[in-house]
Amino acid sequence: MASNDITAMKQLKERILSDGKCLPGGILKVDNFVNHQMDPVLMQAMAKELVHRFAEHTINKVITIEASGIAPAIMVGNCLNVPVLFAKKKVPSTMENMLTTEVFSFTKNKSYPVCVSSDYLKPGDRVLFIDDFLANGNAALGIIDLVAQAGATLEGMGFLIEKGFQCGGELLRGKGIHVESLAIIDSLEDCTITLR
Repeated sequence: MASNDITAMKQLKERILSDGKCLPGGILKVDNFVNHQMDPVLMQAMAKELVHRFAEHTINKVITIEASGIAPAIMVGNCLNVPVLFAKKKVPSTMENMLTTEVFSFTKNKSYPVCVSSDYLKPGDRVLFIDDFLANGNAALGIIDLVAQAGATLEGMGFLIEKGFQCGGELLRGKGIHVESLAIIDSLEDCTITLR
């Protein structure tokens, strides 16, 4: 692993511990540097690390789900020099040749439709999914379904933060998917953040 990768991981872990906020119900807020206000320097370092971890894969497209995954996905797409596609949570009236699936949101406690145009996700695409969080893996399962519907190939899934105490990581790895998470949270019990 390159030294800048170790630095990026260390930076992320330090920021989680210093700036992350734990809320009851296993919720970790990192909205002051990841998914509301963003630190572009840290985001770029994390993107470079994710690219390094998937270096053995052939990737011609990065995919994510709006909205929190867009920033890291764009950074990864920029590093790889490939297009970035984000699945939309509302079905636009202008979208043609739509592929749709349902995703359950842990934070919002409801299901919603997710869609992409098959004009942009096609057979022959070799896709890397990037998102900010991996918890129960519901968004990832939705992407797996969309990629399969398109006849594309899922090369891997990269996350900035994984909640290791929830089932998503085990579920995805159990499917034989190459999963990489830059920081893994082992526990948020008693609103204390414990990193692996």
